[in-house]
Amino acid sequence: YLGVMPAYSAADDALTTKLVTFYEHLKDSSVPSHQATVLLFDPSNGTLKAVLDGSVITAKRTAAVSAIATKLLMPPFAEVLCILGAGVQAYSHYDIFTELFTFKEVRIWNRTKERAVQFASAAGGPVRVCSSAREAVTGADVIVTVTMATAPILFGDWVKPGAHINAVGASRPDWRELDDELMKNSVLFVDSRDAALTESGDVILSGAEIFAELGEVLKGTKPALPEKTTVFKSLGMAVEDTVAAKFVYDAWSAGN
Repeated sequence: YLGVMPAYSAADDALTTKLVTFYEHLKDSSVPSHQATVLLFDPSNGTLKAVLDGSVITAKRTAAVSAIATKLLMPPFAEVLCILGAGVQAYSHYDIFTELFTFKEVRIWNRTKERAVQFASAAGGPVRVCSSAREAVTGADVIVTVTMATAPILFGDWVKPGAHINAVGASRPDWRELDDELMKNSVLFVDSRDAALTESGDVILSGAEIFAELGEVLKGTKPALPEKTTVFKSLGMAVEDTVAAKFVYDAWSAGN
């Protein structure tokens, strides 16, 4: 799969396109499933200004958006963070979540336990490796799903009432990470309604009603409802890559 994600931000005076390849590795591979390059252009004349590592930008901006959702939607006294999956996004989410929030316990589960153990060894703090997804999820206040699952691996009857879930994987209309019970009994937030209704199997196949886009909460036109069980379905938006790429380019230019 080759995706092309162009975007323009007038506020940031930035024009980019991201080229991303996606290959499903049926066996664990040293090659990432997603690889990307971001091209940054001068919006005034179309000149190519920079070629950036889109894989790093994708990992960082996705985790940053999840962190914003979590800040708004998580329960007020969140103590336990659970990450399902141990790939690139698991690392970027762990880094920013442990930097911004204070959790007493971090748990990790992965389909291949060796990768979960490797993740725990590489993490900057103590991480508990769990033998099942259910063990990892039970009692968790914040849950991050960053897996290659095509069928549900997180079930509503496991989830603590009032927990917040960042659902990052399952980016195709026939793929799932979350079951119907969880999707229908949670307040559902998305980054883009249009994208969620055409790309997210979790949303499409469950028939769950979208309560708000994350941007509506940030603007104050929709409430956050942190007292409820909440799901943020993240699919990613090209403008996130644009803003991140311009930020990196400006920081590099200032130091150059």
